[in-house]
Amino acid sequence: MQGFNKGFLYFICAVSAMGGLLFGYDWVVIGGAKPFYELYFGIGDSPLMQGVAMTTALIGCLVGAMVAGAAADRYGRKPLLMLSAVLFTVSAIGTGLFNDFTLFNIARFVGGVGIGVASALAPMYIAEVSPAEIRGRMVSLNQMTIVLGILAAQIVNMLLARDTAIAENMAWNVEWGWRWMFWAETLPAALFLLLSFFIPESPVYMRLKAGLSSNSGTSGEIKAGLKELFQNKYGRILLLGLVIAVFQQWCGTNVIFNYAQEIFVGAGFDVDGMFINIVITGIANVIFTFVALYTIEKWGRRSLMLLGAGGLGLIYLILGTCYFFEVKGVMMVVLVVAAISVYAMTLAPVTWTLLAEIFPNRIRGIAMATCTFALWVGCCTLTFSFPSMNAALGSSGTFWIYSAICLCAFIFLWNRCPETKGKSLEELEKELVSDK
Repeated sequence: MQGFNKGFLYFICAVSAMGGLLFGYDWVVIGGAKPFYELYFGIGDSPLMQGVAMTTALIGCLVGAMVAGAAADRYGRKPLLMLSAVLFTVSAIGTGLFNDFTLFNIARFVGGVGIGVASALAPMYIAEVSPAEIRGRMVSLNQMTIVLGILAAQIVNMLLARDTAIAENMAWNVEWGWRWMFWAETLPAALFLLLSFFIPESPVYMRLKAGLSSNSGTSGEIKAGLKELFQNKYGRILLLGLVIAVFQQWCGTNVIFNYAQEIFVGAGFDVDGMFINIVITGIANVIFTFVALYTIEKWGRRSLMLLGAGGLGLIYLILGTCYFFEVKGVMMVVLVVAAISVYAMTLAPVTWTLLAEIFPNRIRGIAMATCTFALWVGCCTLTFSFPSMNAALGSSGTFWIYSAICLCAFIFLWNRCPETKGKSLEELEKELVSDK
């Protein structure tokens, strides 16, 4: 694609990637608010209710991812991105506004639907509007905004969480602090909604729309899309998409963000040291996502996926061994930061790029939604299984299991993962889809 308007392309990709920014913020902000809203709602002694509060957004993610593809094929990519912006805005306001625990969870669920929609649509939209020679870098921009959203949530939480050793500050945190953590998302969510009016519809969708039968209904298109997706000729790429989606979660790196307290306390750090180390991991996450923007077009998708699987497998093997021999201190931080860094420049961005590239135009929407749904299932099972695994096997056994998963994934990717850099979506369809 020659002579494209780079400035306008970067603008529309950046606007679409704001869905990733809100995805990252919404996903992480609840961790900082958790100690305070639990006291406000009186659920500090109820593990069940604590679990409900932490998982309603994840359930919303599954719902959003499940409906995003079919709805995007029916109504277009742009309206769905605008819908996700509305959902983020409503959730940010409602979560901080409601004084009732049920309404609080409904607002969290709405935000989760927004995450599910944005996580499926943003990388797909960027892939469809970007030229082949820079498509990987543009899709990786979405991952960059995700990690920036994560870091923003960590900073907002830190700034708003006043010293809890002072009774007056603790009372403010319980009454208002957690609310402002959620309300802070309103401004970028509203900006995302405003700017989304100025981006065009995906050209791929416009071509597909021109070929759709005018008398086919929504349910008919959904059924037809799902039926076509599971045809034998798409079996190879569907399996690849599902495996890399689930592996991005089951490689284990996200437990470092979700359970940083347990991991760093187990490595011998006090509360102050734990928070410092969380900030260090957040900074490493951002820095090495920047690295990914420059390596994805030079090294290629396949090489980075293999580096991620192999590198994490080795790091987790060493990390588990260190836990086994009760190694404490800086060595553990170095290993955790190394794992975050490898993940940030490989599996985190490249997974979304591959998912947006490998499927043919006519099934990309439903295929992307199916794989994103699988990714969020992987996220849920990873999040829920870690405490039990950690209790039963210890940190050493848990990270050895993640190491084994990475080894199995490395073997699969070595045999199945194609190189897609520099190829048009139409060229990839001819290479990857079997007519047998």
